[in-house]
Amino acid sequence: MSFDPSYEPREGLTHRDADWAGLRVLVVGLGVSGFAAADALAERGAHVTVVSRDVTEAISQRATILTILDVDVRLGPEHLADVPPGTDLVVTSPGVPPHDPLMLSAATSDVPVWGEVELAWRMRARDGAAPWLTVTGTNGKTTTVTMLSSILQAAGLRATAAGNVGTPLLEAVLHPEPYDVLAVELSSFQLYWQRSISAVASAVLNVAPDHLDWHGSYAEYLKAKGKIYDHTHLACIYNVGDLQTEALVMEADVVEGCRAVGFTTGIPGPSMVGVVEDVLADRAFVEQRQRSAAELCTIADLRGDAPSVAPHYIANALAAAALARAYGVGPLAVRDGLRAFRPDRHRIAEIATVRGVRFVNDSKATNPHAAAAAIRSFDSVVWIAGGLLKGADVDSLVEEMASRLRGVVLVGADRDQIAQALARHAPEVPVVDVAATDTGVMRHVVAQAARLAQPGDVVLLAPAAASMDMFTNYGARGDAFEEAVRWHAENDVGEL
Repeated sequence: MSFDPSYEPREGLTHRDADWAGLRVLVVGLGVSGFAAADALAERGAHVTVVSRDVTEAISQRATILTILDVDVRLGPEHLADVPPGTDLVVTSPGVPPHDPLMLSAATSDVPVWGEVELAWRMRARDGAAPWLTVTGTNGKTTTVTMLSSILQAAGLRATAAGNVGTPLLEAVLHPEPYDVLAVELSSFQLYWQRSISAVASAVLNVAPDHLDWHGSYAEYLKAKGKIYDHTHLACIYNVGDLQTEALVMEADVVEGCRAVGFTTGIPGPSMVGVVEDVLADRAFVEQRQRSAAELCTIADLRGDAPSVAPHYIANALAAAALARAYGVGPLAVRDGLRAFRPDRHRIAEIATVRGVRFVNDSKATNPHAAAAAIRSFDSVVWIAGGLLKGADVDSLVEEMASRLRGVVLVGADRDQIAQALARHAPEVPVVDVAATDTGVMRHVVAQAARLAQPGDVVLLAPAAASMDMFTNYGARGDAFEEAVRWHAENDVGEL
């Protein structure tokens, strides 16, 4: 890429051994990624100032370490109004939106803003840097990236999941024992601030309205997601069932010769991966793709300890397989990696069966698109929903899933919006509104859901919303649900 003074404070900052000395950098945020950015820049002679709105024990400890390294650390919200005079570059944490006063100050002062991902890309080794295989999407990113990492490791490669999950990206890039390849999860926040990444292969799993409070509009959200395809070398992986992902490929500025490869849970055409009967098949990375396919694995290989495999889980596996195949991984390693993979907690995790009713934790379903995928996995559901909707609309979700709903239990800050959608599109579905907001309310929520359920039903926690109104994160919400299910089983109907 040519030098762009509006985005680059100094020419040649394309690798870790470039001339970073004397660069005046403001790092915004002192979480794990902010600390890594400040440390890496200070080590290379940059003059670093760090500002953080929050002042927690962990942040204070990081501040102490950075102060020893001559980093100027300023804690408290009073430091987040304006970019300090003389700043050459701002490196921001992914959660800071472009309309934040500090970002607006940088724009007014013509100071370039990079995200942690942009910095990580520019901190790669000058020669022999590990290539990136990148993944984004409204849902399924973490599962797909960790599946991909498992496949790469099964192929004998030193690989890790990094970025928005797993190893912090700067830590992975600067690791003293270099990786062969990185499986990188990128959120829309991270993609917004990047411009330079040039992945070997990239994937958008799906897109649906999310984080509209951060991006301002769905169009801006889509634009951020689509940036993952820019400068891709070999393959842009898209979802055949989501036309918007294919449109993003068509709009991308890719390296000449890069291919578009689709994944589908149906029968694949040429240049696709998909499912033939119970076999995941590759018709994209084989010599005679017009007439033949390579068997990657069976659906049974994906099941692991679970009683069944949800369609969106199969889609994630196909996307991971396509990325690995684009990198040159053989079919046997794809099979072995997917066989060995176990999903993280809080993702379609069956907790117990009580009196013929299954209780399933999908607390990771933090937006309507994810909740729809979870509900679609079952025929008859008592749905536990609610939390922070982040500007998302739930009408289409409720309208599409109404026929599957036995009942609904609503909890959390934005439950009224879901209740209104249910009244419009599923007025016959019984709804229980739980107004309490303390974390101990989950036992009551589970008890209400159990009363609505009949044998053969699934009580499904798939909130369609973020958790921070009541819990520290979706994991804490899922933990509370699991504890409540076990308490309900032990106290009401005996042992699990």
